[in-house]
Amino acid sequence: MGTQPGHAAPTTQNGRVRDAVTAARRVVVKIGSSSLTTATGGLADERVDALVDTLGRLATEGREVVLVSSGAIAAGLAPLGLTRRPRDLATQQAAASVGQGLLIGRYAAAFARHGLTVGQVLLTVDDVTRRAHYRNAYRTLRKLLDLHAVPIVNENDTVATEEIRFGDNDRLAALVAALVHADLLVLLSDVDALWTGDPTRPHATRITEVRDEKDLAGITIGGAGRSGVGTGGMVTKVEAARIATGFGIPVVLTAADLAAPALAGEPVGTLFHPQRQRPAARLFWLAHATSPRGRLHLDPGAVAAVVGRRKSLLPAGITAVDGTFTAGDPVDLVDTAGAPVARGLVNYDAVELPGLLGRSTSELAAALGPAYEREVVHRDDLVLL
Repeated sequence: MGTQPGHAAPTTQNGRVRDAVTAARRVVVKIGSSSLTTATGGLADERVDALVDTLGRLATEGREVVLVSSGAIAAGLAPLGLTRRPRDLATQQAAASVGQGLLIGRYAAAFARHGLTVGQVLLTVDDVTRRAHYRNAYRTLRKLLDLHAVPIVNENDTVATEEIRFGDNDRLAALVAALVHADLLVLLSDVDALWTGDPTRPHATRITEVRDEKDLAGITIGGAGRSGVGTGGMVTKVEAARIATGFGIPVVLTAADLAAPALAGEPVGTLFHPQRQRPAARLFWLAHATSPRGRLHLDPGAVAAVVGRRKSLLPAGITAVDGTFTAGDPVDLVDTAGAPVARGLVNYDAVELPGLLGRSTSELAAALGPAYEREVVHRDDLVLL
């Protein structure tokens, strides 16, 4: 972990303290499995203690801290006699059921030394993709912070299905940061920053700041971590940074053993600058927190109307329907090449909609009644991708 071979560790002498970090009052910190566990899969006590000491100091200084922690499956491997992360879902869920208790118990004991109470919040994709659940999750997290507890968030691996799961906690951390309107997201892993290439190679250089997509041009981003106990890689971390910065939240990506200097505002790791304006929460939720339940294929005229003129989607412009969904579910709108151009909440279910394709709303209303003189997706329920 930490500084890569052949590269010097950055210090405050390489740049001024990051004001966006030191000014943050509500901070979401995500740590991955490989940063918490031993090579055999057990919890590494010294790593947990080091992280909690850093976060405990923040909390006792009056800053609000939300910890998004992987590690339940990894922590359950050794007690079950497993040497590697299992591939099948049932064994992963069994490991999570053992490991989650070990993980939260270890955190509770460590934070208690700082006089802090923790609250466990286990989320599934449904909890952040269905708006009613999303609001419930917000209320729980908000109340824990109001009570000066430290929420510890993880995916509920024991009930998540293969089809409906985050798969890594980077996206979950970005969505939680947006959910609680955090001032800062810190992504901790076993890599100390975003690099222009493989950080073990001498030609690679650390990227200190990312202000827009142009700063990512020409970068080779690797896959999963080195330890074999996690699921996330640099690709998922960059995507999480895109989500959070799109909501106006700055992001620091660095190694777990650099958490203290990173949270002190020192120029370690990579700082992703936020977009200037936060989007409407509802549109952000639709674009990033939802998982499409189906796809509507649009003809060129419908693409031009939806994308170019921000119009509602009508049945006449749809050529085909994929997926299983009900009215109110999110669906992707795709162009003739199959590329998603927008996401929206559909007003018909997947059984009824195919019989309406290619017909005008006035024709449908005359044949089937006034209830059918409505859009398939209203423009207020649409966000461009």
